Amino acid sequence: MNLYPMKLTPVIKEIIWGGDKLKSDYNKSAPFDKLAESWELTVRPDGMNIIENGEFAGTTLDEYIEKIGMNVISSNYSADRFPLLIKFIDARDRLSIQVHPSDEYALKNENEFGKTEMWYIVEADEGAELVFGLSKDYTPEEFDKAIAEGTVETLLNRIKVHAGDVYFIPSGLVHAIGAGILICEIQQNSNVTYRVYDYNRPGKNGKPRELHVEKAKEVIVNYSSEEIKKLQFSGKAEVTSELLASCDKFTVHKYEISGSRNINVTDTSFISLTFTSGSGTIIYGDIRYEFIKGDTYFLPAGLGSVEIESDGTVCIAAEI
Repeated sequence: MNLYPMKLTPVIKEIIWGGDKLKSDYNKSAPFDKLAESWELTVRPDGMNIIENGEFAGTTLDEYIEKIGMNVISSNYSADRFPLLIKFIDARDRLSIQVHPSDEYALKNENEFGKTEMWYIVEADEGAELVFGLSKDYTPEEFDKAIAEGTVETLLNRIKVHAGDVYFIPSGLVHAIGAGILICEIQQNSNVTYRVYDYNRPGKNGKPRELHVEKAKEVIVNYSSEEIKKLQFSGKAEVTSELLASCDKFTVHKYEISGSRNINVTDTSFISLTFTSGSGTIIYGDIRYEFIKGDTYFLPAGLGSVEIESDGTVCIAAEI
């Protein structure tokens, strides 16, 4: 059976700002304390999912795609690399102030996709906040001066966040996850990040982490909130309560399931299911696939009808 719901083994990442929630509450294991990221859907040289179940158990996701064909991504997919990267991110400490480039800039300078992404806030401590853009439209000279003087933080727009919030981050938007936040991130398949400021803290080697100020200044865009919202829903004329984003990079829905829900996986796109709470069963034909909070399943394009049985589960469904 070439097409079936495939449970994926995550790729875990240790970073200095990580925490322990993914290990204690989201079914992840790691031989280190600071588990910062769990890459739930990834086809990259620096992180590759392994299929856990069924005929292709033990096979990497890229090996499966190579064997069965690009049609498991989409019937009309023509790019030379997998389109999405989905992560859990546990920020015990704050992340660096950063920005991601556009496709045009990244492909020219990094041989990578650019990075447009969105965050679904799974958990947030009381008073937790993130950086979301600049506080006003600064001139390049003002921004240069702030970087040189180490006062970039005074230019940033900070937002208090709560579980269930959604933030769309187009390429070019300055941003950072604050301390005490756990998110599900859906993004383009790219790992290009330009750090603007990192609080002068040391990395694992005891030295300050590398900054990428000159490249960052070339790609920063000071979007208005209206511009961000327009980009977030540029792919859909009608916005529903379940639709979190629909742009030219991905479409993401949130399903709160109490009982059962049917999902039809057409040949136009795969669907990735990431379960952020609860537990239950995916039913395909006469086979049942169990899941718990923290699990991710890859549903190949053309799979057809699947049913999800659960009670109180939040499911993040992403497709291209």
